Amino acid sequence: MKRNIFFWLKTYLGFSNKESRGFLFIIPFLSLMIFFPSIFHFIKLRQAEEYHLTYLEKLDSIRNSGVELIASPNLTYNPDDTVRIKSDIKKFENLKRISFSEADSVILQIVPGIGPSLAGRIIKYKNQLGGFHESDQLLEVFGLKPETVDAIWEYFDFEASIFRTIEINNIEMSELAKHPYFSYAEAKVILAYRNQHGAYRNVEDLKEIIIFKPEWIEKISPYLSF
Repeated sequence: MKRNIFFWLKTYLGFSNKESRGFLFIIPFLSLMIFFPSIFHFIKLRQAEEYHLTYLEKLDSIRNSGVELIASPNLTYNPDDTVRIKSDIKKFENLKRISFSEADSVILQIVPGIGPSLAGRIIKYKNQLGGFHESDQLLEVFGLKPETVDAIWEYFDFEASIFRTIEINNIEMSELAKHPYFSYAEAKVILAYRNQHGAYRNVEDLKEIIIFKPEWIEKISPYLSF
């Protein structure tokens, strides 16, 4: 029979004697790989059936003893066992809440999830902006997740604080483009319009530049000085 198999492999598949022996050697492993998932599934089903029968026997035994069940007699998963403990449960008793605008990169590290690098980015972004006027602006900081922002307000109070504004009628284009809310193209248009029409009187003048979206003008308006 072995000779017939070798003849068939050589005739129809072009195998040499060495290749035929190797092929026959790996057939049991290939068969095992093919049938293993089915065997594993069958074993799991049998285990599930046995568990269910044992469970039913346990229920019958408890009910026959006169005990009324209000929950499963077996251990069950309780979602409360894995609920993440909010950080405000473990606040430090010796810390007082201060305004977020007063926090530096060292103090910010008391917040879980904020290390030296992230704290440095928060302060750098605040300085580039000239301060925060809305708490949601923190979501603009690269790497700062929403849940970490929520944790910040467990330790600090937010107060709008803009400590540096843009003198829109005096600033140069290169300086204006350094602000996070202004691209080079936007800065170029603002200065070109100023040169052509004169000094800006208020935010409403910016709305005359039809390529600017109203929501963007509203976003930058707290940082403008006329």
